[in-house]
Amino acid sequence: MVTSRARGRWAALLLAGLTPVVAELTLGNPPLRQAWLLLLWVPIYGAGTVLIRELVRRTGRGWLAILLLGAAYGIVEEGLALQALTSPTIYGVADWAPRILGLNSAYTELNIPYHAVFSVALPILLVDLIVPDLRHRPYLGRTGLVVAGVVFVLGALLLRWTTAFIDPGYQAPPAVVAAFVLAIAVLAVLALRFTPRLPDVPAAPPQATPAPPDLPTAPSRTIPAPPVVACLAGVAAFGYLALLFPFGGAQHPAFTQGGWVAVPMVAAALLAVAAAVLLRRWTAHGGWRDRHSLALAGGALVAHTAFGVVANGENTTDRLSLAALGLVMLALLALLARRTR
Repeated sequence: MVTSRARGRWAALLLAGLTPVVAELTLGNPPLRQAWLLLLWVPIYGAGTVLIRELVRRTGRGWLAILLLGAAYGIVEEGLALQALTSPTIYGVADWAPRILGLNSAYTELNIPYHAVFSVALPILLVDLIVPDLRHRPYLGRTGLVVAGVVFVLGALLLRWTTAFIDPGYQAPPAVVAAFVLAIAVLAVLALRFTPRLPDVPAAPPQATPAPPDLPTAPSRTIPAPPVVACLAGVAAFGYLALLFPFGGAQHPAFTQGGWVAVPMVAAALLAVAAAVLLRRWTAHGGWRDRHSLALAGGALVAHTAFGVVANGENTTDRLSLAALGLVMLALLALLARRTR
């Protein structure tokens, strides 16, 4: 019989391996022919997400804390390790939109929320659905927590070292590095000290008389059916990426030029706020179930991969292989949906 501690370690390993697949491979970055690059990213992606989940579960916080720490993770990766938030040369992102206070504005707006959602929140949500009996508990003991932290730091250093080969000669100014460190610290304090705590979850919920099947509770009527949740999540995910990431030969977001680049940037911000408000409203009611959570994750992931096919495929082979990966992902989501029901 597998012990709870051993199952927690396996769940942590699953989360560590799943995170870079969700964040990078299913977007077509890298293409499947270069999937070996994930080995370089597992330390920072995987250990980072495991570390975030452990801290949130140990302090009894919820999804707002996960998203805030996910944004902090984005600053660590993009601001300190890659230094792509401020580099004037890497990936050509400085030309997407005007630089604001030394930041590559459109790239920053795209990637900090992207990491919070696709690099942190969605992998955690998926593993919580796969291993539901551990969802409210830490996976690791204190030693595991320390190991995750050390691997995360080493992963960030590894990414910084490899970045020297693709963006040689650039080093963020000390004042910028200090500002990023301060922002990370503020987000961490907000997440772990000031976000709401989750109510205590009993180990064995008391038995209750089930409601008659023909009398649904009022809150459930305020929540869309799972297919609708999936569609809306897909529209929000695809729309946000399409508004900010230049694709189809465009040099600027949404095929704009000059000052017009502010239009898709504002539209993306409004879309993100609207999605957050709707999600907060739906999840605040008692009718939200695991099937809604899976629909949310599935819709976002499918749209995410569809955008990758459109935007990231360098050739037909890459696009077809990413589409095939998307079909495999759909099949796995369908299996998880059957289990969730």
